[in-house]
Amino acid sequence: MKDFLRLELPVLPLRNTVVLPHTTTGVDVGRLKSKRAVEEALSADRLLFLVTQKDPEVDDPAPEDLYAVGTLAVVKQAMRLPDGTLQVMVEARSRARLLSYVAAPYLRAVGEAIPEPPLKDPELARVLVNEVQEAFERYLQNHKTLRLDRYQQEAVKSTRDPAILADLVAHHATWTLEEKQTILETPEVEERLKRVLALLLRDLERFELDKKIAARVKEQMDQNQREYYLREQMKAIQKELGGGEDFLTEIEELRERIEKKGMPEPVKEKALKELKRLERMQPGSPEATVSRTYLDWLLEVPWTEADPEVLDISVTKRVLDEDHYGLKEVKERILEYLAVRQLTQGKEVKGHAPILCFVGPPGVGKTSLGKSIARSMNRKFHRISLGGVRDEAEIRGHRRTYIGALPGKIIQGMKQVGVVNPVFLLDEIDKLSSDWRGDPAAALLEVLDPEQNHTFTDHYLDVPYDLSKVFFITTANTLSTIPRPLLDRMEVIEIPGYTLQEKRAIARYFRWPFQVKEAGLEGKLEITDRALERIVQEYTREAGVRNLDRELSKVARKAAKDYLEKPWEGVKVVDAEDLEAYLGVPKYRPDRAEKEPQVGAAQGLAWTPYGGTLLTIEAVAVPGTGKVNLTGNLGEVMKESAHAALTYLRAHREEWGLPEGFHKDFDLHIHVPEGATPKDGPSAGITIATALASALTGRPVRMDIAMTGEITLRGRVLPIGGVKEKLLAAHQAGIHRVVLPKENAAELKEVPEEILKDLEIHFVEEVGEVLKLLLLPSPPPPAVQPDRPQPGVGA
Repeated sequence: MKDFLRLELPVLPLRNTVVLPHTTTGVDVGRLKSKRAVEEALSADRLLFLVTQKDPEVDDPAPEDLYAVGTLAVVKQAMRLPDGTLQVMVEARSRARLLSYVAAPYLRAVGEAIPEPPLKDPELARVLVNEVQEAFERYLQNHKTLRLDRYQQEAVKSTRDPAILADLVAHHATWTLEEKQTILETPEVEERLKRVLALLLRDLERFELDKKIAARVKEQMDQNQREYYLREQMKAIQKELGGGEDFLTEIEELRERIEKKGMPEPVKEKALKELKRLERMQPGSPEATVSRTYLDWLLEVPWTEADPEVLDISVTKRVLDEDHYGLKEVKERILEYLAVRQLTQGKEVKGHAPILCFVGPPGVGKTSLGKSIARSMNRKFHRISLGGVRDEAEIRGHRRTYIGALPGKIIQGMKQVGVVNPVFLLDEIDKLSSDWRGDPAAALLEVLDPEQNHTFTDHYLDVPYDLSKVFFITTANTLSTIPRPLLDRMEVIEIPGYTLQEKRAIARYFRWPFQVKEAGLEGKLEITDRALERIVQEYTREAGVRNLDRELSKVARKAAKDYLEKPWEGVKVVDAEDLEAYLGVPKYRPDRAEKEPQVGAAQGLAWTPYGGTLLTIEAVAVPGTGKVNLTGNLGEVMKESAHAALTYLRAHREEWGLPEGFHKDFDLHIHVPEGATPKDGPSAGITIATALASALTGRPVRMDIAMTGEITLRGRVLPIGGVKEKLLAAHQAGIHRVVLPKENAAELKEVPEEILKDLEIHFVEEVGEVLKLLLLPSPPPPAVQPDRPQPGVGA
């Protein structure tokens, strides 16, 4: 092992193949870095490392995406094809282990060639060679697709070198990449032969099983053919006896239905043409079944049938308010669309139905809102779940090339509703997948494009179908996974979540009456607003109201049980103090802000999928060597904000009286409590800067003021998102003064008036304004001066 040859060579990553020593293989090289690696090898000694990727789907593999053991090979020939691909012939010389990668514009590594070790047991190796050669000969005879020419077969038969034989057999066998990589990574020759033999014997057993199954299938097919022949004879006899009249009657009924259906002329022509084909077929033949099923679909899909719409925005507004609390923007957009429809009713105006995309966390009412829209417009409602759909045919349908083909989900939905103007809810559009069967998101481009969906073509129907009268609504939890071309066709309406006040109102006027009715306690059970607020704050933590509904249901169920065990007179009222008897110990602790000034701490505001929250940031400066420690499960963006804040303070040291050379004489530790919760985002920049300045100067920070804003190296405060949620969190925590970036002033319109009137907002543009507002004067210095300079002393 000590005399391994160590080399620094280019690395050629391989997809879907493992190159073994003692073989010559052709490789097509198309990736830019791979071409550079080959060209570098050709310009030097033609040597390179061939290493297989762990995941062939990775287009730009990093070192960790490659196996550690590969092959040392020499490039025998390289030819550039017209499309730019390099066709390379490589001769694998020996195994190689890659030790470390070298920085280069292509993959380059230091590795060591692994020579073949001496045989430990020559007699065992000789026996294994004979068994492997015999097993491989039978493997070739029984394999359905593997064919070797005479030269290749003779090379395997004639070799007596155990190492070469093991690699040759593994090279030719149709095993998985992982199995071949295992052979490559096995250095001992005897062990390598044993693994090759075990894989050959496994495949031979499988071949024998395949033969038995094929024989059984053939026997069954012979029986089926005999039965088919007898059935055909019976059909012919029945036809002679007059049994074919039913089929002719059915043909006439289909023709009559086609004439009355009101199909577009091209569709009607295709249906009549298919009917003529059906007339010439045998009634019980598979082709007749396919043709008849196709005609049934054409006749059952709506072409002109429509529901009478309710075009009265006052009625629609009343229905939407009955079903949903809040959601002002969503309701406003729906009423705008219906107002236009109401004003243009009966006029020749070419308008397209809107395609709305409701985006928000689970439980905020996206799906139920679609049902309310359909009810308010007196339209039929149909929901299609797209979560996990990965086959394009589920949208566009299967082609009519085999028995059992069906239209896609869109046409199936149109058949179910039976009208051309339903409300279609495409649920979880952000969870579409794709694979070798196609990309359903691409198929939806035509469905959701108002300029194209009037001629939507399903592969099964194979005729244009008008979807322009369908009111499409899509829902998603996030926009990041929706392809951009698809997102461009939709009008996005974000439903970020409900505030405490909104959740309390939803519980009071919608969910609590429903749960009381479900429990059979109408007129016998009530709940106070304080109890509802406590359930929202201490028993649930969500953006929507799904868990809130569960907790209310639990209260009602336990009350029903108590009523049966010990009935009460009148109305029983559940107050906040009673909740532990119904729901147990509170699961969450509501935010409560510290009000006393603190040194090295600052009160921040953060956005979460469940709403806003307080984010206290702590900073400590201790004598050290200038290390910066960031803890609290911080993301990369938040770490960058911390470094930007520190750099700003170094650049303005004298302005804020920071200790000279503090970046060398002190270790700085920045911590965000609740380390189990991941935290990221740029909006904590000014909070971190304030905490650091306080820790270094010893000046306390006002904790009755919360802040949020992104910091730049020049000290500017940039706008942030989630203003509404953050202000609500400050209000709930008892904070009445908040610092916001000046560019966020316009977003205060989204904040409820009852919240805004209790808050004093300070708009800032520079970090200096934040520090002047938040930092209080320094306390008197301690009586005993330390040996080393301390932050905030003598600054």
